[in-house]
Amino acid sequence: MYGGLWDNLKNAFKHSDNSLYKILAINLLVFFTVLVFRVFMTFAGAGTAYKTGINLLMMPADIPQFLLQPWTIITYMFLHEGIFHILFNMLFLYWFGLLVHQYLGSRKLANLYILGGIAGGLFYLLIYNISPLFSEVLATSKMLGASAGVYAVVVGAATLAPNTTFHLLLLGPVKIKYIAIFYVVIAFANSIGSNAGGELAHLGGAALGFFYIWQLQKGNDWGRPVQAVGRFFENLFRNTPKVKVSYRKKTHSGPSEFTASKVSKPAPNSSKPQMIATQDEIDQILDKIAEKGYEALSKEEKRKLFEFSKK
Repeated sequence: MYGGLWDNLKNAFKHSDNSLYKILAINLLVFFTVLVFRVFMTFAGAGTAYKTGINLLMMPADIPQFLLQPWTIITYMFLHEGIFHILFNMLFLYWFGLLVHQYLGSRKLANLYILGGIAGGLFYLLIYNISPLFSEVLATSKMLGASAGVYAVVVGAATLAPNTTFHLLLLGPVKIKYIAIFYVVIAFANSIGSNAGGELAHLGGAALGFFYIWQLQKGNDWGRPVQAVGRFFENLFRNTPKVKVSYRKKTHSGPSEFTASKVSKPAPNSSKPQMIATQDEIDQILDKIAEKGYEALSKEEKRKLFEFSKK
């Protein structure tokens, strides 16, 4: 990270390896954009048009509707209308996201959030279409919010470093595994309530967070497709160095010479050879984190984990 919270948010898209702040910034930008449109369109008597537009970004529970709006499985997880809804989602994403970023790096954090959102959306879609409880509201039910992705990050962090302690107001020090368990139990208990769709998405995201870290510790990264898409867009908008072609003529009589030159990367320091960790070493480091916590790692193990997370 590059500074305080505000500086990181303000410069989120100027730096690489900071997916936490990119996700926070996208959610906040979308929220304030939607807020402005909602207020002005309502004052202008165009509230119906606003609702039609926002429905195109929310994820429908009805499968035929979803097939006509497949993009909503991504857009819904960056969309909020209530200020307390986005506030608590972003706070939890920030607290637990910092932990995941510290242990696994920026790309793995993005994997958790995106895959958690997708898993939550699919679980919501599945249960709403097979349970008789939702048959009467199936056609009109839609979902929005980052909660499924946030739950994936929370449970992923608790799976990775369960004994890490947060100091909570009024409660004092609490291990994050208990925080994650508490919120999963609350989501399960409320899955038949008024916000059943959201709570089901929470459970789907939480399950993804656990299994993603579990598989990562076994050497299987489920987030490779997400990383591939991310790299595609990074390369698409990245400014590639231009090759400068120059013509130079020798002073003596002889054939002309064309030279092509470009800015080259500095040669690596041969006195400090790079030691790239193998997958087996990373697995052992992750096992050690799960057993003893991140603080038990040596400086060399932390370096290897950091370098590996940037792949």
